[in-house]
Amino acid sequence: MPILEPLPQWQMCQVETPISANWVETVRQCCPTAAALPLHTAAQLLWQRGIRQPETLRGFLNAADYSPTSPFAFGEEMIWAVTRLKIAATQGEKVAIWGDFDADGVTATSVLWEGLTPLFNSDHLCYYIPNRFTESHGLSQSGLEHLATWGCQLLVTCDTGSTSLSELEYAKALGLEVIVTDHHTLPAERPPVVAIINPRSLPTGHPLHTLSGVAVAYKLLEALYPALERPTQELDRLLDLVAIGLIADLVELTGDCRYLAQRGLVQLQSHTQSTISVQRPGVARLLSLCKRTGDRPTDISFGIGPRINAISRIHGDARFCVELLTSQDAERCNTLALEAELANSRRKALQRELLNQVREKIAQLDLATTEVIVLADEQWPAGILGLVAGQVVQQYGRPTLLLSLDPLSPDGTEQRLARGSARSLPGLDLYELFQAQSHLLRGYGGHPLAAGLNLPADNLPLLTAALNRQVRELKGEVATGPVLTIDLTVTVADLGQALFRELKLLEPYGMGNPVPRLLIRNCWFAKAWHRSIKDQRGSKVAFIRTQFELWDDTVHLGFPGEWWDHYADDLPKGRCDAVVELDFNTVQKQYLVRLLSLRPAVPTGVTAASQRQSTPILDWRQEQPASAEEALLVTQCPTDWSEWQQWRKQAAALQQPLAIAYPPPSEQSPQAVWKHLVGVAKYLSRTGETVSAQQLQERLGVSAHALELGLKSLESVGFQVQTDSKAIQLELPDSATSFGQPSSDVMAFLEAVQEEAFRRRYFYQVPLATLEAVV
Repeated sequence: MPILEPLPQWQMCQVETPISANWVETVRQCCPTAAALPLHTAAQLLWQRGIRQPETLRGFLNAADYSPTSPFAFGEEMIWAVTRLKIAATQGEKVAIWGDFDADGVTATSVLWEGLTPLFNSDHLCYYIPNRFTESHGLSQSGLEHLATWGCQLLVTCDTGSTSLSELEYAKALGLEVIVTDHHTLPAERPPVVAIINPRSLPTGHPLHTLSGVAVAYKLLEALYPALERPTQELDRLLDLVAIGLIADLVELTGDCRYLAQRGLVQLQSHTQSTISVQRPGVARLLSLCKRTGDRPTDISFGIGPRINAISRIHGDARFCVELLTSQDAERCNTLALEAELANSRRKALQRELLNQVREKIAQLDLATTEVIVLADEQWPAGILGLVAGQVVQQYGRPTLLLSLDPLSPDGTEQRLARGSARSLPGLDLYELFQAQSHLLRGYGGHPLAAGLNLPADNLPLLTAALNRQVRELKGEVATGPVLTIDLTVTVADLGQALFRELKLLEPYGMGNPVPRLLIRNCWFAKAWHRSIKDQRGSKVAFIRTQFELWDDTVHLGFPGEWWDHYADDLPKGRCDAVVELDFNTVQKQYLVRLLSLRPAVPTGVTAASQRQSTPILDWRQEQPASAEEALLVTQCPTDWSEWQQWRKQAAALQQPLAIAYPPPSEQSPQAVWKHLVGVAKYLSRTGETVSAQQLQERLGVSAHALELGLKSLESVGFQVQTDSKAIQLELPDSATSFGQPSSDVMAFLEAVQEEAFRRRYFYQVPLATLEAVV
């Protein structure tokens, strides 16, 4: 069975009512700097995303028009935390910050470190970040013992601690008082702490409900500073770190989250200005290494964030990340930033290698009966399991658990553990799933869509079966299979500065406000080429980027674009429909598209009415029923929609159901098909036998058109070809040319085979709903 990456089902955003000219004008009044733009696109997107009231619109577009929420909206927990920190500051107690090793946890630690430093003696404040490999997330007894030995009296956690109940009890036994600031799942009972500040305690829809760990830490300082008679304006310098943590952690950018990210991006951009960058040289150097200016959320999500996260994923220990973000020593920051850059390059290579291994294992599963993908291997690096699990969820549309198995003990007496990460789909809460199976687990925690877990390896079969049963019961309530939501339909002529400026009005994009996905119909690609990415030392990284020009009938000049993790040969040669994101390369000063998904161009005029009038379609691609009703079988993958439409017409004429029963397409490369054709031709020449066109098509797996090009290519290298309505005869004279250098006719055949492979792959995986709709 070939390893096929599932194609997502495309769905268009729906708007209940069309926008009015009044709404466009309202948007215009809130965007005085964009007065020259049409603003219809921005208005359409805002309306689609539920921004429909002028007062909401103003605060959404401009941070200056937003009224931030008081930190005391957390209630008495915030009051208790501020009171205890005030006592610690006035009495000179020793205070420790306990952080986490991801970008949110590191920035949260950095925010508290910088924010509390002016309030305590330098030897009375420290921070502790656990090692990803040896301690994992959350509090640990060994770390608490270390802080108790140092003399810690008050511990402040950030981005962690809510569910570390046994460790919090242990801290109490050691004489440590604890303030928990976190945004992960709350425990059923309040832990034994001074205060627990967690936005999960607030109702859904509250402007603070989606705060990440760094934003909660910032809100604590926002409440503490006035209590110690310090102006909160001093905290503005921390907003760049808040924006990094918020955007890197993929929380929903609504309410105060969006407000803080907007202000933080303004602060972040200042680090590319030489007169100000000395304030945070580590951040300035990270921006330089990833060739970003700091004014876009993608500068964090694709630039700074992955580099911070890579440190713990590769090395385990991420403590120096706080130094990188807060130190004023430019030389030291340069060294640390380079270390982060190299770690990120190594992470990319490992991630691609692991994803390929996971795909191979998935190919052995029966996805028709698999609701949750659970895979484990003792060779898998723990630090990147979550990243790859996220990719698998996107590609296969199923919750995914990837785990690394501990080595077996030498005497076989110790219980073997499996540790790893899980990613899920909207509507399937991992914490709830794991809670129902807690008797099989040693530990778990995280978000509804991203969590970590560990369990005895012997329990993996039981956990897999239980999770599949749970999700199967919920299947009717959540979407299954990868789905790509499309915001707008545009042409290539629409792409460029004006559209980009309209889309930029809605930044920062993130969870709850995703980057707009643009559908371009009936387009094609030209001048495609790919290259391997290199790290700072010039070594190749196992990541590929293909660059191309995008064309359609509206332009006389192609538009630049890129496709990550794909080769140029993966692009179809003919016309297709494409989904892209519009971006701007600040280094090359160039607008470009980032390719997300492809499919053969779908005929226009697809309607629900036409779907209802069509004959039934039976999907037998996975397995044909043993006793199937009489149906017209499609046993060969179509290569275009007109071919599919012919089958529909035939089924309608016969008044029979149409059953799609074609097998997975071959994964042979075009070069392999050419070699096969030459081998068959040499055999026929040597034996004098003939073959029918149909036999040759089936043997090569190509269409009549591709076979015609193939025969022409054989003539170009010296074969003599004779054809009639029944047979093909081939002869190779002694004067035939060499097969080493492909002729233009051979290249045309290779391109045709490549194009058909793309189309057959699509028709093998295209959702049934799409096939039903095209008449």
